[in-house]
Amino acid sequence: MLKSRVAVQVISSGMLPEDTLMLGEAHVKQWKIPQGQHILLKFGSFRQHVKVIPVAKYDGMRMSQSLARQLGLTNGSAVRIQYKAGTSALVLGPLIGVLVSRDYPHMPDKPFGSITMFCRELVEACTTQGAYVYFFTPNQIGSNISTVDGWIYADGWRRVTMPVPDVVNNRLTSRKLENRPSVQHFMKEVKQQHQTTVFNEKFLDKTEVFEALKKDESLVRYLPESHSLRNYTMLKSMCLRYNNVFLKPVRGSLGKGIIRITRLDESNYQAMYATSAGTRRQQYTSLVKLFSTISAKMKTVRYQIQQGLQLIDIQKRPVDFRALVQKNISGKWTITSIVARTAGNHHFVSNLARGGTLSSVGEAIARSNLQSGISRQDASQRLKQAALHIAHGVDTQIPAHFGELGIDLAMDTSGRVWLLEVNSKPSKNDNTPLNDNKIRPSVRMMIQYSRFLSGF
Repeated sequence: MLKSRVAVQVISSGMLPEDTLMLGEAHVKQWKIPQGQHILLKFGSFRQHVKVIPVAKYDGMRMSQSLARQLGLTNGSAVRIQYKAGTSALVLGPLIGVLVSRDYPHMPDKPFGSITMFCRELVEACTTQGAYVYFFTPNQIGSNISTVDGWIYADGWRRVTMPVPDVVNNRLTSRKLENRPSVQHFMKEVKQQHQTTVFNEKFLDKTEVFEALKKDESLVRYLPESHSLRNYTMLKSMCLRYNNVFLKPVRGSLGKGIIRITRLDESNYQAMYATSAGTRRQQYTSLVKLFSTISAKMKTVRYQIQQGLQLIDIQKRPVDFRALVQKNISGKWTITSIVARTAGNHHFVSNLARGGTLSSVGEAIARSNLQSGISRQDASQRLKQAALHIAHGVDTQIPAHFGELGIDLAMDTSGRVWLLEVNSKPSKNDNTPLNDNKIRPSVRMMIQYSRFLSGF
């Protein structure tokens, strides 16, 4: 494998013409780059003809200030290079654009609010791997589809005009922003005009995922019975079949708005509502009365009704598992991390936002009421296998491009693994492996997959 990572040195435009690059002699020889004739320089959507001058005993790349400005590169940036003889093109990259929900220009130290640290981490990981990253928001998407106003980090955050990237990682956290006509138009046009790859290009909703995965017979074993809740008849038939059922907002997250319904006897039912303060319980003397309460909510919220499961618990606190599954430098799904989440006191959902606690899978299984005879290693293996299997299923059955998925799994007391939900915008806080490494494996993997997509 040729050494392809170079440091960029920016020199004054008076000393070097804009159409000339100086490159370490070893790189010129390695890549067989022609000298003294114009070749095409590519960086994301940027295109310009340049001449390359080899420099003895030098390992980097020098370019003029005016060329660096058009590329959005700063002195000391590291990028990878490739020379493609067939098209006489010197390609720099990969150029990665991360689409985030909002920025705060008046807060130069924290321009992305709570995810600023994650963005810094990405910048550092890109520097290490020889990739270049910038961040942009829906408000920075204009009618011009050849450049993007974005944020780079170079001794502080700054706004610059950048070429359209090779790869866009869509990290929008709201459907409303994602569905903006300008955002949809941008994603469609950059794919067509610049062959940009967009991954995690859309939100998933619960019903869509379950309906899609049902088509693959090998995945049905992971799927609790679930339907879109449309009427009283559906609620009644599910409550007759199962002692517990869950109603989950189709587009909910962080455990918001989940209702657990338990049949107490022939006519009495209990509904447990997940609220930020804890669980609110209410009893009903008939299912009709319970449904009339829910039907008011159904005017604004679409629910999925799901079979209740006899999940493992730790001292009556339910346990589930969040697997972060990502594509690697070969484009293959791999497990980056799996953590156990135990519900907080007074809660029946395990989300950290609802007071849940994180632990390792082995620790949670050892403390749980899982049937004896199933080893920690066996239980852990079952979870990993299910997560990879489900990720492949999402890829195959849902027509959109995903590079990372948060897959929420549960295990019943007999050791069977069940799918709870699939999240195409996994939080960068919820799935953190339990260590203090500066750059998380999930961040490194995202860059490696971007390199795979862009051919670097």
